[in-house]
Amino acid sequence: MDGFQRRREQKKQSILEAALVLFMKHGIQKVSIAEIAKAAKVSQVTIYNYFESKHNLTHDTFIYYVDTAMDDFRNVLDAKIPFPEKIKTLIFKKKEAATQIHDEFYQYIMSEYTKNHYFAKSYTEKAIPYLNELISEGKGQGYIDPNLSNEAISFYLNMFTDYLQREEVYQSILPLTEDITNIFFYGLIGKR
Repeated sequence: MDGFQRRREQKKQSILEAALVLFMKHGIQKVSIAEIAKAAKVSQVTIYNYFESKHNLTHDTFIYYVDTAMDDFRNVLDAKIPFPEKIKTLIFKKKEAATQIHDEFYQYIMSEYTKNHYFAKSYTEKAIPYLNELISEGKGQGYIDPNLSNEAISFYLNMFTDYLQREEVYQSILPLTEDITNIFFYGLIGKR
C-alpha cells in the first residue's frame, strides 16, 4: 500500500472510530455529520467522499463495530492469561459494552444483526471458531466439562442466536447482557 492509500485508510478509520464513539454515546439520529467530522478531524466533504451518506456511514460503522468485536475476542483468546481470566475479560467487555451503548444504536445493531449477511458471515467464520477454540482450551485445562460435546454447545448457541433475532427479544435484552453472559459461562449454579 502506497503512502496515499495508507493516509486514505487512516482517515477512513478515524471517521469510523469517531462515528462509533458518538453513536455509542448519543445514538444515531442526534449525531450530525459535522460532529463526526470534527471528532475525526476531517471535513464533512471528506466523509461524504468516503461514505456518500450518513446511512452508508452508519452501515459501515456497524461493520467496523463487528470487526472490532471479533478482533477483541481474538486478542482475548491469544492473551497469555489463565482461562478464568479470559472468561472474566469477555464478561467485562460485554458488561462494559452494554452499559456504554446508547439504546438507539443498540437497536440498530440488533436490527442489522437479524438481516445483515456480514454479521452472519462474521459469526460463522470467526465467532464460532473462536468460541470453539475457547471451549477446547477450557476443556483442556479442566474448566469445562470434557464430556460436553462441541455439537451440543453449538446447538445451544444456535438456539440462543436464533432467539436473539426476534425483535421483541433484542429490544429488551440489553439490561440482561451481563447475566446472560454469566449464565452461559457459569451455568445456573454460578462460579464456585
